[in-house]
Amino acid sequence: MNLYDRYLMPVLIDACCGMKAVQRERARLLPLARGRILEIGIGTGRNLPFYAREQVEQLIGLDPAEQMNSKAERRAREAGLTVELMTLSAETIPAADASFDTVVCTFTLCTIPDADAALREMKRVLKPGGRLLFCEHGLAPDDSVQRWQHRLTPWWKPIAGGCHLNRDVRPMLERAGFAIEQFEASYLQGPRPLTYVSRGVARVA
Repeated sequence: MNLYDRYLMPVLIDACCGMKAVQRERARLLPLARGRILEIGIGTGRNLPFYAREQVEQLIGLDPAEQMNSKAERRAREAGLTVELMTLSAETIPAADASFDTVVCTFTLCTIPDADAALREMKRVLKPGGRLLFCEHGLAPDDSVQRWQHRLTPWWKPIAGGCHLNRDVRPMLERAGFAIEQFEASYLQGPRPLTYVSRGVARVA
């Protein structure tokens, strides 16, 4: 791992993921999480302050970037939560079938190398009636914005931890076998190629 990936990238990602518009999206979504929870791409723990503690039975966070663990652990302590961190990518989740009540995935599908495989794993580990809570940036509906997303993605990925600007979130969820119960999408404040965000709730179809 080079010096940029180890030291600078986590700081930049944490700053971007902590923007007010992004934090508002987290505040809307995370209180819905309950029971035994798996957070995919926990990163520096930006979601942790927004969980309803009384609804959390167990919280496990999955992320391949070990260099972000110390911030996640600090934010867990500040939030009064206990979190078990696993330094793994989500294409293979070390958990039994139907073992989680909630899977949380925020601003993460863009960076997972095989996002389709990861979503199939999320479906596998959810209990019957369990929910996937998602909030992801991705492919915009406007042709002019899409063109910029396709142009920028090859340049953006190396500086943003493998982030794709042009993944189409809703079809990805449906391909993996999720039925979408709630779905909203809009541009957040900021450059449009980076800020088209889809959020909602999905269950196993």
